[in-house]
Amino acid sequence: MSERPLLMIPGPIEISDAVREAASGPPPGHLAPPVIAAFGQALRRMRDVWLSGPSSQPLIVSGSGTLAMDIAVFNALEPGDRALVVHTGYFSARMAEMLRRRSVEVTVVSAPFGEVPASAEVAAALARAAEAKLPFKAVFVTHVDTSTGVRADAETLVGLARNHGALSIVDGVCATAAERFDMAGWGADIYLTASQKAIGLPPGLALLVFSERALEARARLTHAPPLSMDLDAWLPIMRAYEAGQPSYFATPATPLIMALSVGLGEILADGKGMAARFALHERAARAMRAAWASLGLTLVPAREDITANTLSAIRYPDGVDVSAIPRILANGAIVAGGLDPENKAKYFRVGHMGYSATQPAHLLRTIRAVALGIGRSADDARTAERAAEAVLT
Repeated sequence: MSERPLLMIPGPIEISDAVREAASGPPPGHLAPPVIAAFGQALRRMRDVWLSGPSSQPLIVSGSGTLAMDIAVFNALEPGDRALVVHTGYFSARMAEMLRRRSVEVTVVSAPFGEVPASAEVAAALARAAEAKLPFKAVFVTHVDTSTGVRADAETLVGLARNHGALSIVDGVCATAAERFDMAGWGADIYLTASQKAIGLPPGLALLVFSERALEARARLTHAPPLSMDLDAWLPIMRAYEAGQPSYFATPATPLIMALSVGLGEILADGKGMAARFALHERAARAMRAAWASLGLTLVPAREDITANTLSAIRYPDGVDVSAIPRILANGAIVAGGLDPENKAKYFRVGHMGYSATQPAHLLRTIRAVALGIGRSADDARTAERAAEAVLT
C-alpha cells in the first residue's frame, strides 16, 4: 500500500493542508501581532460556528476536551449545588465524576448501552426536584458520546433545563461544528469542545462558549475555581485579544491559535452558514451508514434518530473481533476500538467528521479498508463503496 493510512478514529482526525501549514514552523510569541490578530479572529469566528450571538463569551485555553469539561463544571457550580447528568456513555460518566469532585450532589438519568434516556424521564427528574424545593442548578448533556456514537436530543434537553431555571451545559466534544446546534436560538448556556474533532485541528485546545447566564453564574460563586481554570482570570485576556491588544495570564499554544483561525475560517468559508456544514455531515453519515448496511453491519445506537453524524460505532459481525483493527489498518485506515468498559470488545469506531467529511475519497477508502479488514471480498467492498457514492453524489 503506497498511500499512508488515513486517520479515521473519532478524533484526532485528518486535517487540511492549510491548517497544517498554519500550525507548522517556529512557534510565534504569544504577544506577536499575528498571534493577537489570529486569536481575536478565532474568538469572533467561534461565535459564528457556535451560533451563540454577540453577547456570548468564547474561551480558548491550551488543553484537552477533558479540561474544557472541568472548566465548565468549576465555573458553573460549587460545593453543595445539585446537578442532573443525562447519561449516554463513557463521557457522561466522566462528567458526573467531575461534578462529584467539585462536591456537587449528582443525580444521573441513564439508559441501556446504545440508548438515550427519554426526555420524559429527564423532565420528571427536574419536576421532582422542583417539587421537593431542591432544584438542580445545572443539567449536563453529552451531545454525542464518543464512546457509543449515541446523539442526545440537545435542543429538547436544553429547553427542559431552561424551563426549570437550570443552566444547560452541553459537552460538544464530538459534535461541535458537525451536529446541529443553535446556542443562542435554543438558549444553551455552555457548549464546549476540543480542537481535534470536527473543528479540524491537531489536539491541544479546549474551546468553550459561555452565555450571559453562565457568566453571571460564575460571578455569583463563593468558591472560586482553580486559578488555571478560572473564567474570571481568563476573561480580561480574551477581551484584550478580541480588541487587538496584547495581554498575558498564561502562555497559549501559539501554533494552534494560528491554526484555529484558519480552521474556523474553513468551516465558514462557503458563506452558507452552519446549516450547510451540518447538512454536509448528515450526508457523509448517511453515506457511511449505507455502506455499513450493504456489508450487513449493525451500529451500537439503537435507532437512527439517536445515531451521531460524526462517527459510526459498529458492532463486530459474527466471527470477527478486535483483531480486525490491525487488518483494517493494513488496508489503509486507522480506526478505534470500543470504549465502553463493559462492551468495548463488541464494537469498533470510525470517525467521519471535519475535513474528512468534506473528502469523499477519504470516506470511500475507509469503507474499503473496513470491508477488507473484516474479511469481506473486494466485490463486497466495491458494492459498499457504491452504496455510499449513491448518497454522496
